[in-house]
Amino acid sequence: MGPPADDHDCGWKIRAADLEAKLEEVVAKMAAMERRILGPKSEKLPAIEREVRKERPVDPAGTQATRRKNAELRATRVVSEDVPHKVPAAERGCPKCDGTDLRPVGDGRVSTVLDYVPGYFRRRQHIRETLACTCGDYIVTAPGPDHSVEGARYGDSFRAFVVTSKCADSIPLYRQAKQMSRLGIPISRSTLTDLLHQAARQLAPLSKRLLALVAAAEVVQADETSLKMQDPNKRGFVWTFLADKLIAYVFSSSRSGETPSTVLGASTGTLVVDMYTGYNEVTSAGGRTRAACLAHARRRFFDALPYAPEARTPLEMIRDVYVVEHDAKAEGIARTDEHMKLRRARARPIMDRLHAWLVERQDQHAPKSPMGSALRYAVNNWTELTRFLDDARIPPDNNRSESALRVVALGRKNFLFVGHEQAGANIAGLYSLTATCEANGVEPIAYLTDVLGRVGSHPASALDDLLPHKWRSSG
Repeated sequence: MGPPADDHDCGWKIRAADLEAKLEEVVAKMAAMERRILGPKSEKLPAIEREVRKERPVDPAGTQATRRKNAELRATRVVSEDVPHKVPAAERGCPKCDGTDLRPVGDGRVSTVLDYVPGYFRRRQHIRETLACTCGDYIVTAPGPDHSVEGARYGDSFRAFVVTSKCADSIPLYRQAKQMSRLGIPISRSTLTDLLHQAARQLAPLSKRLLALVAAAEVVQADETSLKMQDPNKRGFVWTFLADKLIAYVFSSSRSGETPSTVLGASTGTLVVDMYTGYNEVTSAGGRTRAACLAHARRRFFDALPYAPEARTPLEMIRDVYVVEHDAKAEGIARTDEHMKLRRARARPIMDRLHAWLVERQDQHAPKSPMGSALRYAVNNWTELTRFLDDARIPPDNNRSESALRVVALGRKNFLFVGHEQAGANIAGLYSLTATCEANGVEPIAYLTDVLGRVGSHPASALDDLLPHKWRSSG
């Protein structure tokens, strides 16, 4: 009797096939982790902007415009100094005619060199005049300077510098203390901590109002990342919610759906997120419409590429969709009716072809294999992945939310943790203001210096005037 036929059916064969599929899944996950953590950049998921540039090379005119803008910025922000250089006496005679009557040619030849002048702090000693009457019954002292905090030893600009350094530049307070000591200001980390949280409490009405404006927007993007707490010793989470150029952060002790439910409540509109179940309550019946992230689908197909070369096809189709988005931005029609027409004419046919390709191959791969997982994710969430085709205001991905959390991730590497839940809430509020400043082209130190001195006496009914996107300096 010969060996059993390969097409026989028994329990062991089914078990072997199941183990083979599980092994393929584990090997793929380990390979993906190695590639992301240890692999060279060429093996990591390339940015979609770089892929689009292959189809739409950089416009030289756009490059020149950027250079002009940078030159204007340097001219307005950098202190300029003219340093004259005279022609040496030995060269002030003409070697041809021996004449010495040399005349200036224009304004001279100009060359520019940028130097660094170390920053400094200014100590202001306010000397308040005191007068006394000769009768001995009256004495008067001149009023002191206005302070946003009574009896403060550190001015608003000092605290604005501390907040911006930590929340915009992710510089830990102990490093700031080290820098300040070098500049002649010995200061303890605990003092800097007190100043940071003091500023957060003063600015809390602004960060709360910013969050309310984001929650009321028609299209909101959201994401979350972890940030450890020291007391209690557990993981907390920083959530970001953004709408156009408004960016708000919220700290929570857990990753449950309670945070998005609290922030967005019964609001309506569209919520652009990944498929994490924590957002389900917000996007349930009567709530917001959920739009998924095309970049997440793209990442899954990229991870499947080493095991299924055919994954190159959906990657190319997704890139072509982003070419349409690039063209809309280049033509200045983003989020307009013309953008919607462009999506319908060019992006929708691409997505229709992609959907047909996905459905055709869905049963050709093991469900838990890298390619099978990518196919199942895209097909099962197709309705959410294509929401952007019906509304020009909806982006095709949630990349802006992920980008907004990079400052949190960098801070997590630099200062490791927050002390407790209230400290997390304070830094989230400060993140909101500094990030919204940067999104609107507002210099955060100048903004914070101004509003720290005004928020305490500003009418509550006009609080929006102090938000970064509407701010006008009082100076």
